[in-house]
Amino acid sequence: MSRYDSRSGDPGSYRDRKSDSGFGGYNSSSSKRDSESTEPQKKVDLDGLTPFEKNFYVESPNVAKMSETEVEEFRKRKEITVEGRDVPKPVTTFSDARFPDYVMQEIEKAGFTEPTAIQAQGWPMALKGRDLIGIAETGSGKTLAYLLPAIVHVNAQPILSPGDGPIVLVLAPTRELAVQIQQEATKFGSSSKIKSTCIYGGVPKGPQVRDLQKGVEIVIATPGRLIDMMESLHTNLRRVTYLVLDEADRMLDMGFEPQMKKIISQIRPDRQTLYWSATWPKEVEQLARQLLYNPYKVVIGSSELKANHSIRQHVDIVTENQKYNKLVKLLDDIMDGSRILIFMDTKKGCDQITRQLRMDGWPALSIHGDKSQAERDWVLSEFKSGKSPIMTATDVAARGLDVKDVKYVINYDFPGSLEDYVHRIGRTGRAGAKGTAYTFFTAANARFAKELIAILQEAGQKVNPDLAAMGRGAPPPPGHGGFRDRGRGYSSGGRSWN
Repeated sequence: MSRYDSRSGDPGSYRDRKSDSGFGGYNSSSSKRDSESTEPQKKVDLDGLTPFEKNFYVESPNVAKMSETEVEEFRKRKEITVEGRDVPKPVTTFSDARFPDYVMQEIEKAGFTEPTAIQAQGWPMALKGRDLIGIAETGSGKTLAYLLPAIVHVNAQPILSPGDGPIVLVLAPTRELAVQIQQEATKFGSSSKIKSTCIYGGVPKGPQVRDLQKGVEIVIATPGRLIDMMESLHTNLRRVTYLVLDEADRMLDMGFEPQMKKIISQIRPDRQTLYWSATWPKEVEQLARQLLYNPYKVVIGSSELKANHSIRQHVDIVTENQKYNKLVKLLDDIMDGSRILIFMDTKKGCDQITRQLRMDGWPALSIHGDKSQAERDWVLSEFKSGKSPIMTATDVAARGLDVKDVKYVINYDFPGSLEDYVHRIGRTGRAGAKGTAYTFFTAANARFAKELIAILQEAGQKVNPDLAAMGRGAPPPPGHGGFRDRGRGYSSGGRSWN
């Protein structure tokens, strides 16, 4: 018997969904034809499945006393937009979330002062047991927005039996993000002895298999390796009642939709699903409509693509042949021992530029998908510690990479989408800090000029006149300008780096 047996179950069970239109009853402004195209791949019979609890929210007296005007003012101040029926009021303090003592102790240990915007509104939504769409930029505190309710959820379920799979499944696009999520799960789950493991490719399967065989309540996984583990019968998803899709937009960008659907088809349909994305393009919305039932939706800031206003953005119009010399000149200007993250389009380019930088005396290492997991872990460790303050990376590090004090991001190659641009530069300016992003923009990138200008203007940044001209359709001028008189004018004077 769980400690929450006295609470009423969520009335919105799967059996009640049959009368709703569309799959899962998630209606949006999309056409009826779109709704009809989102039928589930397979209806799952719930007969024989153990009922479970998922509604654990008890509104605190302080929250209950908030008037509608006070709620609206709080949401406006925090840039919170909500959709859905019976949306709960936001919490303004940790105590208002009414987490159990074992969770509150971990929050106090972590030294947090107040919930972030996504936590303030997301916690009551998640604790009520309803499906949830969360749109928030990286670095907004969304990991704890779903992990702390997940811990409450786990502790309300019957304990695992031999052969049981996890109760909570978190799908993430990259190994780096999965590892970071597990670190938080370990930190906040330890007081109630909740076990978690991280399942990802590029490393030996043995330790991961042993974790799964011992039994873990929370699995954080990348889609490919998880399917491998399921097909090898090392785990199953029969007990999953709390599903998190983190950075769903990134998973779609990386082509994981078939794997995601294959995994989700093995999970009971009356689960609770939390669907997180930093952007809200049509593809992300369509998948949400297929997978979620009558969800809450919370948007922090605008669902329109925009950059973090704490980041200064500089765009330099260059030719391909000018890039390396411009990079070295820029590093001479800004290098002060701070961490600098440089993004390239290709693994080959990443290795070539890193090799050239090292030959020229710069302390650079690289990270990309062809590196072994051990090497990627080592590079990240060297970068985080400051032993190698320059790291080049492909987009494998663009999202989910949580390194404190990245002062500068340099887009050596402009990415293939504006979403990736926003996420790349978002590696700096995290958790309220300031940051600076430099971008090399060539004639080959001209199709992105108008959208990039819009992002710069929305963030109150100056627009390079040459970029503005490209946005109007003019060709790039000969002899492009550079990043002049920026940074601290630091010179290494014959750099000597270990």
